[in-house]
Amino acid sequence: MAPGSPAVLPPVLALLLVVPLVVSTVGTSPTSTVPTIRSQRGKPNTVTSPPLVRALVQSTCNATTYYDLCVAAIVADPSSSTADLRGLCAIAVSAAAANASATQAALAKNATASLGSSRSERLPGGGVGRAQAQAPLLLRSCAGKYGEAREALLEARESVGEEAYDYAFVHVSAAAEYPAVCRTLFRRKRVAYPAELAKREKALEHLCTVVIDIITLLS
Repeated sequence: MAPGSPAVLPPVLALLLVVPLVVSTVGTSPTSTVPTIRSQRGKPNTVTSPPLVRALVQSTCNATTYYDLCVAAIVADPSSSTADLRGLCAIAVSAAAANASATQAALAKNATASLGSSRSERLPGGGVGRAQAQAPLLLRSCAGKYGEAREALLEARESVGEEAYDYAFVHVSAAAEYPAVCRTLFRRKRVAYPAELAKREKALEHLCTVVIDIITLLS
């Protein structure tokens, strides 16, 4: 390894991080699924849009940065069929909170598994590689950041319910920043940032962007 280059995470950690990314909403049934639609920057994609999407959902998502992601997140909640704009915003916030919660749980589990791996896979002479030693601590810290993002989003949902949209905007903006702190932690320790974790970061960032766009419509 060249001096100063990021340490590569052990193979077991990379494998553990490869779990499906799903957009779900808080309070939906375990069997409910979300259409697999890639988020796209831009306006509506009439080819990939579900055929029976309400006009209000379409017009709302049309005003967001990621139309397809917006539609997928909202229509996954059955209450979207009768919700007004504020209700659609609350649904989108819940989807973002569920996303952050799922990542928090995955990272916490991976941190524990990575700790066991670092203890069993020692270098010749009894040493442990830098990436192996740092990975559990970094993942545990990242799990905490995604937990903070979830809490911020739950606060935002309450603010939307109270029509306190300025506060909701602040909470969602904060939630979008927490994953970036996780990336910074990896960079400071000179440990390679896992590609799957980067995908999770982007997924939450995009969901938060959708929520902020909808809050702007309400303000």
